[in-house]
Amino acid sequence: MNKIAFVFSGQGAQKIGMGKDFYEHSEIAKNIFDTASDKLGLDLRKLCFEENNLLDQTEYTQVALVTTCLAIAREVEKNNLYADVTAGLSLGEYTAIAIAGGMADMDAISIVKERGRFMQEAVPKGEGTMSAVLGMKKEEIEEIIEPMDDVFVANYNCPNQIVITGRTEAVKKANEKLLIAGAKRVLPLHVSGPFHSPFLVGAGEKLDELLEKISFTELKIPYVTNVTGEYITDIKKTKNLLAKQVASSVRWQESIENMIAQGVNIFVEIGVGKTLSGFIKKIDKTVKTYSISTWEDMEKVVSELGGVDRC
Repeated sequence: MNKIAFVFSGQGAQKIGMGKDFYEHSEIAKNIFDTASDKLGLDLRKLCFEENNLLDQTEYTQVALVTTCLAIAREVEKNNLYADVTAGLSLGEYTAIAIAGGMADMDAISIVKERGRFMQEAVPKGEGTMSAVLGMKKEEIEEIIEPMDDVFVANYNCPNQIVITGRTEAVKKANEKLLIAGAKRVLPLHVSGPFHSPFLVGAGEKLDELLEKISFTELKIPYVTNVTGEYITDIKKTKNLLAKQVASSVRWQESIENMIAQGVNIFVEIGVGKTLSGFIKKIDKTVKTYSISTWEDMEKVVSELGGVDRC
């Protein structure tokens, strides 16, 4: 028997044109884009579909990605493909919670609009950065950066791919040390801050206040939290976890390993690109992965998985 997980893209996956074919083909997707645009006073259609200089700015990236992911996911569900569990990489966790039934779509979209702003404002531009470290075990990376000030692990993505975060000069020094110690590559990321580090605690506190105003609802299916990599079945835990998440490491590898241990053998990445599918294959080559970024992708995946036996 099969268990299916829906997994959702995080910041960095965005690209111009994302979601446009769903907007053109799907009434559900069109309604999500149109309603969110009206609610926020921000033209998400223009932001996502047309060339612009805003899409890569955190304040706009986050709301654009979550809107796109929700629009695609709701159309996927309309085509009778459903998840047994959900998860999202950092930002993607908001889509995961909404699809799991824990919050309304428009609440998720509204929250991440403010989340992006809080994160953007947490550290002055240029004072924080992140780097992906390839070809080095997490224990080795942790040992090297642990005695260093202002450098932390941001993401445990998959074996031999860890992201570090912190003050710009500190991260540069860490990059040098890691290369000397044997990292195959260290890639500076094009981000505007030291996300998933203690420097984002203030953003988490502001987010906590905002989350107080949201009506969370009982989960229909579990989701997996980035903070611990564990299944969440009690919605009462969600607010606190989301407030912590912006300043905590993203435990993506643990999240995937936990889902596999719980019987998940099919992962459907919904959003933009195939980054998460790549991570999952590096974690466990035996599971099946699919990606849905376009209408054509959806038709193929629904055709293949629509009739699979479920637990």
